[in-house]
Amino acid sequence: MAGIGFELKKLFRRKGLFASLRAYGYAGIICTGPMLLGVVLQFGILLLCGWVNAQREQQDLLVCMITYTLLFSLTVTSFFSMPVTRYLADMLYEEQEQTILPSFWGSSSMMLVLGCTLYGLFLLVSGATLLQGLLCLWLFAEMIVNWNAMSYLTAIKDYRGILCSFLAAIALAFGLGFVLVVLLGCPVLEGMLFAVTMGYGLMMVWDVVLLCRYFPQSDESPWTFLRWVDAFLPLAFTGLCTNIGLFAHLVICWAGPSGVQVKGLFYGAPYYDVPALIAFLTILVTSVNFVVSVEVNFYPQYRNYYSLFNDGGVVGDIVTAEEEMLAVLNRELRFTALKQLFVTAAVLSLEGALLDLLPLGFNDLMHGYFRTLCVGYGLYAVGNTVLMILLYFTDYGGAVAAAVVFAVSASGLTALSMAFDPVFYGFGFLIGAALFYLVTLFRLDVFTANLPYRVLGQQPIVAETKAGHFTRLGLFLEHKKGTEREERANEG
Repeated sequence: MAGIGFELKKLFRRKGLFASLRAYGYAGIICTGPMLLGVVLQFGILLLCGWVNAQREQQDLLVCMITYTLLFSLTVTSFFSMPVTRYLADMLYEEQEQTILPSFWGSSSMMLVLGCTLYGLFLLVSGATLLQGLLCLWLFAEMIVNWNAMSYLTAIKDYRGILCSFLAAIALAFGLGFVLVVLLGCPVLEGMLFAVTMGYGLMMVWDVVLLCRYFPQSDESPWTFLRWVDAFLPLAFTGLCTNIGLFAHLVICWAGPSGVQVKGLFYGAPYYDVPALIAFLTILVTSVNFVVSVEVNFYPQYRNYYSLFNDGGVVGDIVTAEEEMLAVLNRELRFTALKQLFVTAAVLSLEGALLDLLPLGFNDLMHGYFRTLCVGYGLYAVGNTVLMILLYFTDYGGAVAAAVVFAVSASGLTALSMAFDPVFYGFGFLIGAALFYLVTLFRLDVFTANLPYRVLGQQPIVAETKAGHFTRLGLFLEHKKGTEREERANEG
């Protein structure tokens, strides 16, 4: 994320309320663009479906298909996203920008092949029609590229272009949905699913154009990033386990007593899903604040501290830099937690009046789920911020341990809660998020208590190159690519 911090710092130097709102807006779009787009589109779809008096079964199936597609694509990309981000950061540090765009094509291709194969098999037996299945698979492929592109977009400074792609995607999806369903009378489910697919497609094309405009084309190997997957395998499992902990409670509720079979293998739990979707929005402030506070305030101190080790700084300067860095870190983490606390408290205070204004049919049980999940998501948001700091300090072991605790506890306790009264369903995720927050905070405190030893004493004496399954796969693909080149050259 360091690539965007310098530009945000320039934006925050500008005086005035509008300048601050602009900086926060850019940070929000960059960090939460595809997810926020999904939430906005979900609500927009429901409003349009209600306008044309669509059958409830069609609305539920449409929401299920989009939700399944988004979550499945997130799960596939979550395994590769952190190693790819580490590879991107290393290449930028080494000024090897010619390797970045090939790695984007390579990583996207690998995730597309893996994800489309698995999701395609699911769609074949899901009960969806051929047209519905093709549209879902199309949307899934777009989302794979979109999620992967977000790892690369952090290095791009064209914030206006990123913001325009986000707004254009929303406009196209709503506009096309209105034309197809309201004006032309197309089937609601297929028409809206096509509109959403086109909206995400526009965002994908726009973002890829930005990447191609910023990074140079080259003949570098697109599979080099696979070595980073082997070298930083804990990062891959950290991303995967965090994703499981964040969304497994939804899937478990679909399969539980409150789940409803919409069609075939598409299940939902409307009384739980809708409160969870709205509660998730309350953590966006922490996602934005992480980028703003860490990138703008903490990262310069962090860079200064580590540069003293690299450039031969004296002990006194190192101690002073460490104290200043940790003081800034503690302040920023405290402010982040307080901001999330205030947002959660404000939402809980006003949720009764505000949610009743929305045409979502909230009852007492849904209000209870919303309050419980708001607290759970708030704890997760702060815990995830601490997790990112652990990754800054390269404490990959501590990070993956915390992520595993989150995934196991949130999933296991949610499954356990299915045996009790429905009012307790959200508490499994809440307790899992609380454990996640406590483990990350405890680990950060232990790790930073003796930071010079962590920086110097735990480094390997001899550089090691880890060559695992992913490295061998990359070598195989590169060899195959070279063989094909030779064959084409001989034929020519």
